[in-house]
Amino acid sequence: MPVESMTAERLKYLSLLAEQFRTEQALCTEIINLSGILSLPKGTEHFMSDIHGEYESFCHIMNNCSGVVREKVNLWLGDNMTGLEVSELCTLIYYPREKLKLLQEEGKLSPEWYQTQLGRLVYLARMLSSKYTRSKVRKAMPEAYANILDELLHAQTDEDDNRHQYHQSILDTLVSIGSGDDFIVALTDLIKYLAVDRLHVVGDIFDRGSRADSVMDILMNHYSIDIEWGNHDILWMGAASGSGACVAGVVRNCLQYHNMEILENSYGIPLRPLALFAEKIYPDMELDQAALEAITIMMFKLEGQLIRRNPEFGMEDRLLLEKIDLSAGTVRIGDRDWPIKHRRLPTISWDDPYVLTGEEEQVMKGLQDAFRQSLRLRSHIGFLYTRGRIYRRYNGNLLFHGCVPMNEDGSFLTKHLEGQDLSGQALMNYADRTARRAFYEGDQKALDFMWYLWCGDDSPLCGRHVTTFARFFVPDEEAWHEPRNPYYVYCNNEQDCMRILMAFGLDSENSRIINGHTPIRVIRGESPLKAGGRLIVIDGGFCRAYQKTTGIAGYTLIANSHGMRLMSHQPFSTFEEALNDGRDIHSQSFEFVTYPKRLHVRDTDNGKRLAERVEDLKALLAAARDGLINLQK
Repeated sequence: MPVESMTAERLKYLSLLAEQFRTEQALCTEIINLSGILSLPKGTEHFMSDIHGEYESFCHIMNNCSGVVREKVNLWLGDNMTGLEVSELCTLIYYPREKLKLLQEEGKLSPEWYQTQLGRLVYLARMLSSKYTRSKVRKAMPEAYANILDELLHAQTDEDDNRHQYHQSILDTLVSIGSGDDFIVALTDLIKYLAVDRLHVVGDIFDRGSRADSVMDILMNHYSIDIEWGNHDILWMGAASGSGACVAGVVRNCLQYHNMEILENSYGIPLRPLALFAEKIYPDMELDQAALEAITIMMFKLEGQLIRRNPEFGMEDRLLLEKIDLSAGTVRIGDRDWPIKHRRLPTISWDDPYVLTGEEEQVMKGLQDAFRQSLRLRSHIGFLYTRGRIYRRYNGNLLFHGCVPMNEDGSFLTKHLEGQDLSGQALMNYADRTARRAFYEGDQKALDFMWYLWCGDDSPLCGRHVTTFARFFVPDEEAWHEPRNPYYVYCNNEQDCMRILMAFGLDSENSRIINGHTPIRVIRGESPLKAGGRLIVIDGGFCRAYQKTTGIAGYTLIANSHGMRLMSHQPFSTFEEALNDGRDIHSQSFEFVTYPKRLHVRDTDNGKRLAERVEDLKALLAAARDGLINLQK
């Protein structure tokens, strides 16, 4: 914009911007720096999904960056190393503290070993740092070794090889004074930091596996991360917000998957009152089974109350307690009477089967209070709200966990919620806002909606008819069938995926939908690539319970400046085998998109923001030189 045509508002904005620069030279330096950043290669993005509390597998995938670390070792160092040496170096990068301790016990830490491994690690870090500004690399360095790492990573050749001798002296001194191990830890941390520029977790951190809390601890310390909520995450978020139905659902899942430790030990949520109540009601059962029985019935009651309060959810077909006929031993589901397992139901009043008994109310109040008052849980859930959302547009791709609810004819499904008709992106935006309202304001309507997001037929996080009731009461597995939203049919069609992308404001030829939620059954010939590659399903397959039906440990996705690659993973063995034998998760890379030209920072979302800032700074420079704005303070 020519200076003479600037509006008063534009000049006011530039005047505010000028407060960041004391001199014209400082302004010019910033323009030069930002313009240089735009020309750097796009950073590597790492996508994973459906972690489900499988801590060891998650840690290994994080440490090997879905195979990127081993790939770089082979690419840059593999010609001069044996396969065993490659595995040893990779294990050192993945688990530096543990590997160093093991090698110390085996008496293998000689000066020659340090010299060799430090040389290799420095070279790897130097090569990986080439995609970033020196300033960004410096910020990633541990403060204690920042100056030394900065020297080593930005070596310059000279005629007499003086710099090489200088750097070798630095490394020799580090080892001789006993700092070699600490320096290796710092260097391997830097390598893993530089290997991946951004981590995307596309839902379902919680449930099934026993250590979701430990996974959350790692994610909270990650340098660059976003999260797209999964239905299992939203269940825990609802419980932490105070939803009784969500609390019952979380407790039931933990009991069902024998993960009570995460509640009692990790989050300080006592289950003893529930256990005492269950022992009294079901004295002839094993205690864990009695507790599962008791919380399940309470959950069905609370869900029934919630469904009655919210007819707009359209879930009256799940009001099934009232349809049990104990004398006939059946329950009516749909238009059919199904024989039920023999169940003692001493806490149900058949005048109104959804009313909690006094003791049940007391147990539930105690659980709700414990969930709300757990400081560690609140910290983890708060992080999910800070870094998470229902969906995300990032670098031209659309990320969400489940689905965009659709009708049988392929149109976007409309839900009437709180006086609004909502579909597509508007429905997703409403879901995001209401989930935040549940946590920060806690009104009943928002709390109820959290449960709907967890298991509603038309929920964008679920999208299937959940049959927990039938699975609990009905032995005939035909009653367990869970029909899915039509999205899961239409998403196989490229034109329908393009229609979804355009509805969310994405129409680039490189735009894709990336989601999880649905395990890919490779042993049945299923592929994670759908709709001509417009949809990528990366259900991580971390959950061991699914691996028999999927055939693998799922997929992760790597998107770098050259293209996109799916990484298929075999199941992780054990941490001990990884450490002692160099056992890695065997990963197979499948490159399915190669960009016509290499992408640079200017091609990313952040690059577009930086380019706008450069234009603003250039306008400020012109205004300053024309005397309209004074940079001198």
